[in-house]
Amino acid sequence: MIIDAHRHYWDPSRLQYGWLAHAPATLQRAFLPPDMAATHDACILVQAAPDERETLFLFDLARQTDDVLGVVGWVDMEADDATQRIAALVEQGQGLLRGIRPMVQDIPDIEWLARPSLDRAFDCLRDHGLVFDALVDNRHLRALSHRLTRHPGLITVVDHAAKPNIADREFAEWASAIARVAQVPDVACKLSGLLTLTGTGADAAAIEPFVAHVFESFGGRRVMWGSDWPVLTTHASYEQWKALAQQLVRRFAPRHEAAVFGATAVATYSLNDCTTASGRTA
Repeated sequence: MIIDAHRHYWDPSRLQYGWLAHAPATLQRAFLPPDMAATHDACILVQAAPDERETLFLFDLARQTDDVLGVVGWVDMEADDATQRIAALVEQGQGLLRGIRPMVQDIPDIEWLARPSLDRAFDCLRDHGLVFDALVDNRHLRALSHRLTRHPGLITVVDHAAKPNIADREFAEWASAIARVAQVPDVACKLSGLLTLTGTGADAAAIEPFVAHVFESFGGRRVMWGSDWPVLTTHASYEQWKALAQQLVRRFAPRHEAAVFGATAVATYSLNDCTTASGRTA
């Protein structure tokens, strides 16, 4: 079974997605399960709005869609009652909530992740067995490293390989910072979102050194594939990116295809019960 570890569904008629106002016009519409009817890969749905109501919306979609194995939602990590909010989402999800993703890349304070006021919320994620999805770029990796040292055992996934500046070939600083983060054993990385970082065209060759470094840093068992659909559609189709990713894994992490395209997501997001219940195997 292939698991897409990073898929979005959204509906701007129901909720506010502020970042969509600055996105390509092709993304400024609803993207929902019928749009992916031709694809039978299992997936994890990931939040796209800083709104707990969207997490509940994703729960509803997951209950209606056989291929959704779990949801990475959003909660106000700075709220005085953040721990209660997290507990409430766990209960409302009835097993669907697998992680929480604060939209760090959109927060003006690049040191936000290091704020001590967030300690209780991050401890709560760990205590509930939830994954912290880190939507960060190179500016945030130092603060991310500080955050991880405070919470041993917190399972963390770095989204989109921390969004390196591939278009301008800015490699060295990102490579050093992501390698430091990879030294923390409870951190995994998503092989996702890279084609959309290459500029106006989908430059497959441009992403190769970045992909190679991800595997060099994390190894083949701590990397999972994600589509970042529908953002991906500005540069490639779902099947085009999957085929390219399969080629890259065969090149840079041979014999780890099963891990990257399924087993790592199952282990990281604790999906064994989900795959068994759905009749799927990983």
